[in-house]
Amino acid sequence: MDSPIHLSIVMPCLNEAETLAVCIGKAQQFLTQNKIEGEIIIADNGSVDGSPQIASTLGAKVVHVASKGYGSALMGGIEAAQGEYIIMGDADDSYDFSNLHDFVNALHAGCDLVMGNRFKGGIMPRAMPFLHRYLGNPVLSGIARLFFKSKIGDFHCGLRGFRKQAILSLNLQTSGMEFASEMVVKAAMRGLTVVEVPTILHPDGRTRPPHLRTWSDGWRHLKFLLLYSPKWLFFYPGIFFIILGALVSVPLLFAPIEIGNITLDINTLMYASLLTIIGFQSVFFSLFTYVFGINAALLPHDAATDKILSYIGLEKGLAFSLGMILLGFASSLGAIIYWGKNHFGDIDPTFSMRLVIPGAVLFSLGFEILFASFFISILNTQLKQGNSK
Repeated sequence: MDSPIHLSIVMPCLNEAETLAVCIGKAQQFLTQNKIEGEIIIADNGSVDGSPQIASTLGAKVVHVASKGYGSALMGGIEAAQGEYIIMGDADDSYDFSNLHDFVNALHAGCDLVMGNRFKGGIMPRAMPFLHRYLGNPVLSGIARLFFKSKIGDFHCGLRGFRKQAILSLNLQTSGMEFASEMVVKAAMRGLTVVEVPTILHPDGRTRPPHLRTWSDGWRHLKFLLLYSPKWLFFYPGIFFIILGALVSVPLLFAPIEIGNITLDINTLMYASLLTIIGFQSVFFSLFTYVFGINAALLPHDAATDKILSYIGLEKGLAFSLGMILLGFASSLGAIIYWGKNHFGDIDPTFSMRLVIPGAVLFSLGFEILFASFFISILNTQLKQGNSK
């Protein structure tokens, strides 16, 4: 009977013939010296430089992954792994596979995901481009910590360990470099135990350029973070716009505002009112995205948002929208009466627009709330039907 495999070391590979043998050798050294039953898996993503043959010759298991992309290659290797624990790392010799003790110890201690932190372990000269080290990685990691309440300092370290079943339970979907962010974000959202260990980053041993593309891959990471955080993408900006629009427009409903030599009047009122409408639309989009994300098992439940949705309801939304429409009608009626008093001729726009603009805003918001209430109700119905199956 074959010995049980407790640890799988997975390396994504796309034309890594220059460094692959060194990485496999270090991984084999680690397993042998520490008497760990394990396997080395090379998840090949279409190499044409003989990388698969090198891996096979050295005794590594080669998994051919047809779907292109860093995330696709890794998922192919993870799914093929037989170990309870998996350590993944790039096959460019930038990480030392002979020194994985901290990862294994943390996994044995019960952690679900063990992240390497290159900023704590050390970044050797010329190991990381200037923009990545001082702009891209710190900014994107900082945004991720803010959005998802994570304490991870290096979201994009390529060396990490995890329990196979814990990561498979996250239903990871991205195929590109943003796979690195998706793993940490979803682990944080699902409440998995995530820790960091210091990791040294060495200059890679390749003579060709790296696969990572600074701006396009950076944008893919940022886009993923935004799409998985409807609060920061829609809700918080929407609330800010609503408050700002109200603070400016409400005083202008009664009279112009003079600030030094500057007079704010109906033109400012128009733009402030527009800002309020945009804010409400943004808040609605956050609720739509949240309900859809829950329905599609993309987002976890949020107690505060669930409470808002349960409080609103279709009937309350319809009643509130009807009230706003009636107020809009009353404001518009006041403008018509004022116009009639002037025999439907020329009127003072600085007065009439203070009736017309709020009327138009109330009409607009009333119908937005009306349609949003029905749409959220439809999404909630689909969610309940999905849960009952």
